[in-house]
Amino acid sequence: MIGDPVALTIRRRIKRPPAALLAKFHGRPSGYVTDARNGGGCMDYAIKPLEPGMRFCGPAVTAFCAPMDILAAMASLDFVRAGDVIVIGTAGSRTAATIGDLWLAAARQKGVAAVVCDGLVRDVKGLLKARVPVFARGVTPNSGFRNGPGEINTGVTCGGVHVAPGDIVVGDRDGVVVVPLAEARSVAASLKLVEQKEAQAERDVAAGTRRFWNPQSLPGKLRYLD
Repeated sequence: MIGDPVALTIRRRIKRPPAALLAKFHGRPSGYVTDARNGGGCMDYAIKPLEPGMRFCGPAVTAFCAPMDILAAMASLDFVRAGDVIVIGTAGSRTAATIGDLWLAAARQKGVAAVVCDGLVRDVKGLLKARVPVFARGVTPNSGFRNGPGEINTGVTCGGVHVAPGDIVVGDRDGVVVVPLAEARSVAASLKLVEQKEAQAERDVAAGTRRFWNPQSLPGKLRYLD
């Protein structure tokens, strides 16, 4: 290696979705959003909210932290706007917490909409007090170091899903779904259709007319024992 290693690589300017496009995803269940993506974009099932009622929608600001390191996560607050979702990729590290309560309180002051981390967090009492949705793999009292190397807004893999800065991220008690910015308009159009079909299905269930399979679609493939 020539010279000192780079501790942090940062992209300061990113493209975010227009407000009108983002609004099409606000309040939509994560299940509807992944249906509109043909079953794609779901992060690992273990990434869940600290409280079941937490939910969010917003554009991603990404941070990559190596195991036992938190530098990129800490520095990401200098590059967010109100409404952003900070998505922290740790390669699923289970060695130390990546964020804590004081950092989240500062994130709230910045107007951050939520934090998603495929690693661990700490200081649960303070995290809940900050009233910012936090989705993570788990909790540990151990904390990391601010040494790097890390990256901000270069894109991350979080919970097995690639997240680019500016992608739309939606989360609720079922989990987290990512919509690539380049696909957001087409997914929004599909999402409207999903909502219509779900509403009709609910009406059919209430009326007692909904069937969840069709025997006529399996000619010659059924065997009855009585």
